[in-house]
Amino acid sequence: MTTQHDPMQPDGAVTPIETDYQVGQDNLVVRLGPFGLDIHNRVFVISALLVLAFVILTLVFKAEAAPFFSHLRNWLTSRMDWFFLGVANAFVLLCILLIASPLGRVRLGGTEAKPDFSYAGWLSMLFAAGMGIGLMFYGVSEPLTHFGTALAGPTTEAGSRTDWAPLAGATSDPVQAQQLGMTATIFHWALHPWAIYAVLALGLALFCFNKGLPLTIRSVFYPVLGERVWGWPGHLIDILAVLATLFGLATSLGFGAAQAASGLHFLFGVDQGSSTQIILVIVITAIALVSVVAGLDAGVRRLSEINMALAGLLLLFVLVAGPTLVLLTGIADNLLAYLTYLPQLANPAGREDSNFVQGWTAFYWAWWISWSPFVGMFIARVSRGRTVREFLIAVLVLPSLASVIWMTVFGGTAIHQLVQDAYTATRDADLPLQLFTMLAALPFAEITSLVAIVLVAVFFITSADSGSLVIDTIAAGGKVEVPTIQRVFWCCFQGVVAVALLLGGGLAALQAMAVSTGLPFALVLLVAAVAIVKGLLNEPRL
Repeated sequence: MTTQHDPMQPDGAVTPIETDYQVGQDNLVVRLGPFGLDIHNRVFVISALLVLAFVILTLVFKAEAAPFFSHLRNWLTSRMDWFFLGVANAFVLLCILLIASPLGRVRLGGTEAKPDFSYAGWLSMLFAAGMGIGLMFYGVSEPLTHFGTALAGPTTEAGSRTDWAPLAGATSDPVQAQQLGMTATIFHWALHPWAIYAVLALGLALFCFNKGLPLTIRSVFYPVLGERVWGWPGHLIDILAVLATLFGLATSLGFGAAQAASGLHFLFGVDQGSSTQIILVIVITAIALVSVVAGLDAGVRRLSEINMALAGLLLLFVLVAGPTLVLLTGIADNLLAYLTYLPQLANPAGREDSNFVQGWTAFYWAWWISWSPFVGMFIARVSRGRTVREFLIAVLVLPSLASVIWMTVFGGTAIHQLVQDAYTATRDADLPLQLFTMLAALPFAEITSLVAIVLVAVFFITSADSGSLVIDTIAAGGKVEVPTIQRVFWCCFQGVVAVALLLGGGLAALQAMAVSTGLPFALVLLVAAVAIVKGLLNEPRL
C-alpha cells in the first residue's frame, strides 16, 4: 500500500489507498507515440479507427446509407422519446437543487481560485460554443413551423391530430398560435439543453480543478468506479465521448454548410446542392485550422467575441427594422408562456402529440446530449474560479434568456410578416433558406444576408476549433497542452465525417448519428450526475 493524495478527500487530506493513484493517472495520461504525438493510445487509436471505418462504409454504400440513416433516426426517436424526456428533466431538476443547496457555495478550483476570464469573454464563449449554428439555422424556421402547425390543426393520414395536445390544441387565432409556436420553440432552446451541458461541465470542472484529476470524461466517474477509471471502463467512457462529440459536431457543421450554401444561392445564385456544401465544409475547416494553431485564447476567445458582436448587431437590426414594439412585448410574453407551459411540455406521460415529441423534442435532447462532451469540456476549461451557484446560474439562465430573445426577434418577425403583410416567401422556402427570405423583406437585405453568411461561417469555425480541442484533450487522456498537430488531425477528421454524412444521406444522416450516439451517452450522464453530487459533498464551501 502506498500513501498518496486521495482526490476524493477534502482539504487535501492524505490517506492510504490500495492503488498508487499517481501511477494510475500517469499511465492514463500520455503515450508518446510516433510523429511526436502525445496521446492515450487506446482511446486515440480505437476512436480514430471506428470513425474511419464509419466514413469508409458510408461512402462505399451511399445508396443504402440514406434510407438506413432515416430509418435509424425515426426508430430511435419513436421508441426512446420517453427516455430522452425523462433524462433531460432529471438534469434540470438537479441543477435547480444544486443552485438552491449549500453545495452551490463550492468554488471550482478551490476556495482561493480566481476566474480565468472576464464575464464578457466567459459568456461569449459559453453561448458561441453551445448552440450558435443551431440558432442561426432554426431561429426563423422553427417558430414559423410550429406557428403553422398550431394554426392549421394538423392531422395524420388517419385523421387524428398529432400536435399541440399538451398545450392548448390547435387554434384559429393567429395570436394564440404564435404564442404556442414560440413556446414550443423556446422549450427546445432554453433550460433543458443548457442543463444537459451544465451537468457534465460541472463534473469536469470539479474533478479536474478541485480533485486534481485529468480533464477527461472518465474523471467524473472516480467516485463510482474508483481506480477502474484508469482501465477499460474508463477507456470505453472516453471512446464513447469522442464518438458522441464528433458526430454531434458533424451534425451542426452540416447544418451550417447547408445554410451557408442557401445564403450564397440567395445572394449570388450559387448552386446550393451537396457539392457546394461539401466545398464549404472543406474551406471553412481549412480556415478553422488557423484558429486551431492560434490556440484557445488567441483563437477561440477572439472568434467567440467576434461572433457575439456580429450576432448582436444582426439581432439589433432585425429588432429595429422589424415590428419593434411587437417584438419587445413578445419577449416578456413568450418567456411567461414558456414558464407556464413548461411542466406540460416536459411531461412524458400520456402524450398525444407524437409528432412533436418524437420529431422535435426527442431529436433535440439526443442532439444536445451528443454535444455535451464537447460543450461541457469547453465550458469547464473556461470556468475555473466560479462558484457552483454562479456557474449554474450563468450556464442555465443567461444563455436561455438570450435564446428567448433571439427566437422571439427572428421567429416573431417572420410570423409578423406572414400574418400582417401576407409575405409567404419565408414560409414556402426550404428550411436552410428561411433566414435569408425573412431578411429579404427588411431594408439592406443584401448586407444583412451577407452578415448572416459570415456569422454562420464564424460559428462554424468556432465549433470546429473548440471541438477539435475537446476531442484531442479526451484522446490525450486529459492533457491540455499537447502538440498542435493532434488538434489539426481532429479538426480535419470533423470535416471528413461531415462530408461523409452529407454524401451518405444529407441532414437525415447527420441527425441519425447525433441521436444514435446521444442514446448511450445519456446513460453515461445519469451515472455522472450521481458522481457529481458525491464529489461536491466532500468539498469545502465558502
